[in-house]
Amino acid sequence: MKRVLVILAVVVSVPAFGASDLGATLPENARQVGEHRYKSPSDWEGTLKFYKKVYSPSTWRNVINQPGVKAIHIPNPSGKGAWLGLNVYEANEEVRIYVVPNDETSGKGKPSKPQK
Repeated sequence: MKRVLVILAVVVSVPAFGASDLGATLPENARQVGEHRYKSPSDWEGTLKFYKKVYSPSTWRNVINQPGVKAIHIPNPSGKGAWLGLNVYEANEEVRIYVVPNDETSGKGKPSKPQK
């Protein structure tokens, strides 16, 4: 019986990971609405609660916090992978997630130097 309770406690405390995009973790049941853009299945607080379990909030920064609009940026903690960070924002009572691709992924790398 104790084993069942321990296993249950572990399963309940682990966030439900969904898919990933460019290596960034997305909440379970996030719905893609555009390239690297997702609609969160949760409200603002629920989405932040999920990401606090995945990425340390010590590096997050507020982008905007006005009536009707909230946004934060979560940088890629490892610096590895094809993404620079996540922009999580709420507007019009919807929470959206944008996976910010790095320059190599987006095709917007630094221009080459002109040849002489």
